[in-house]
Amino acid sequence: MPAVRCVKICGMAVPEPKKDPVDQYLRAAARAAAEGVDTAPAALATADESGRPSVRIILLRGVDARGFVFYTNYSSRKARELTANPHAALSQHWPTLEEQIRIEGTVALADPAESDAYFAGRPRDSQIGAWASDQSADLESRAVLEARFAEIDARYAGRPVPRPPFWGGFRLVPVRMEFWYGRAGRLHERLLYTRASGGWTTSYLFP
Repeated sequence: MPAVRCVKICGMAVPEPKKDPVDQYLRAAARAAAEGVDTAPAALATADESGRPSVRIILLRGVDARGFVFYTNYSSRKARELTANPHAALSQHWPTLEEQIRIEGTVALADPAESDAYFAGRPRDSQIGAWASDQSADLESRAVLEARFAEIDARYAGRPVPRPPFWGGFRLVPVRMEFWYGRAGRLHERLLYTRASGGWTTSYLFP
């Protein structure tokens, strides 16, 4: 990866802004991975039709110019909320690096072929688990889940497990991204990208 140039603000070095915040994100994630940080976990915030929020940790499974992809059961609470209110926010905090990235945008279903390809690469137990779980629904007992897992395992014994029609990806298309860098004395650096017609605008925020 090419060396990351820096700029000086308040006497401290921060990565030089790129024209595209997704590029900025990918460079940040590469730096973090090089330091042994797992960059997949992220907090995903959604809201229902009435605006009541909920948040949970998900795993980012794809990031490119089109947006940020994660996978779930389409009957799960987050999927139901995203269907009713297709706006969401992601946040990643890498404490050892004193960096946080916040992403806000609109959400749409990923292409089915993309979901098929990702599902095919999952461990077999995870594939079977996707079929066995009515994610977010009430569960009578652990035994019920284990019995369903065993039934699905037997059903597909000796052959590939197909992607369930009720399971697949969502893509968050960013309209606002903020890069936060921790600094002494709480003089943190906050670099904001906001999508505008024809591209992105950048600005800095007070900590």
